[in-house]
Amino acid sequence: MTVSIDLSGRVVLVTGGSRGIGLGITRAYVAAGAHVVTLARSAVEVLEPGTSHVQCDVRDPESVRASVDAVVAEHGRLDVLVNNAGGAPYALAADASPRFHDKVLGLNLTGPLVAMQAANAVMQRQEHGGAIVNISSISALRPSPGTAVYGAAKAGLDSLTRSLAMEWAPKVRVNAINVGLCRTELTGEHYGSDDSVAAIERTIPLGRMARPEEVGHVALFLGSDLASYVSGASVACHGGGEPPIFLSVVGTGS
Repeated sequence: MTVSIDLSGRVVLVTGGSRGIGLGITRAYVAAGAHVVTLARSAVEVLEPGTSHVQCDVRDPESVRASVDAVVAEHGRLDVLVNNAGGAPYALAADASPRFHDKVLGLNLTGPLVAMQAANAVMQRQEHGGAIVNISSISALRPSPGTAVYGAAKAGLDSLTRSLAMEWAPKVRVNAINVGLCRTELTGEHYGSDDSVAAIERTIPLGRMARPEEVGHVALFLGSDLASYVSGASVACHGGGEPPIFLSVVGTGS
């Protein structure tokens, strides 16, 4: 039996959905028949087929709430929110300023919470409810030196996922994806030369970084009716994780 996901007529909001992992998520939902509204600080010069775009800084609560209201006013519904916008530059915690930490927390924790609040207010009024998918990180699960506040924010997002899945049930399902290393247009900027990337990929059990569309497939499943009994979950999408460093020291690792 072939199982397919048909989201024809559904409306999906993807923050940071116009590039990188977010674009992979957007394309997965469009391929399933949904109309996707991407949301980002920057304008989009060329729209993906099946999408529209809203300019908004997810760190601005009023702008986020207004953007969600605008989506519902135009399309009459909101079925899925994917909180994908996030990230942080490398900075040692001892050296970074309070303002820097506030910005990282705003992008990766407070902003997603505001978006979830706005989406939940809409979904609770809908007969069919809705689903929220939070794009978290493997950094939430292990030490994250150089991006410590980012890791803490993602751990907080995982905690919010579990708590809000209980608070907002049964109308709204809330899940998260702990994403590992993924090849995007910024891979070289983050990880260096092709040789450096290849060396990093050799440490991943599946032998490579993820592709954005692979994260998109997981996000699509969690937002679809196939996951109708999945809520409060954090799904690992990291290629098998990161081997403990002691394995390489004793000569049994990759």
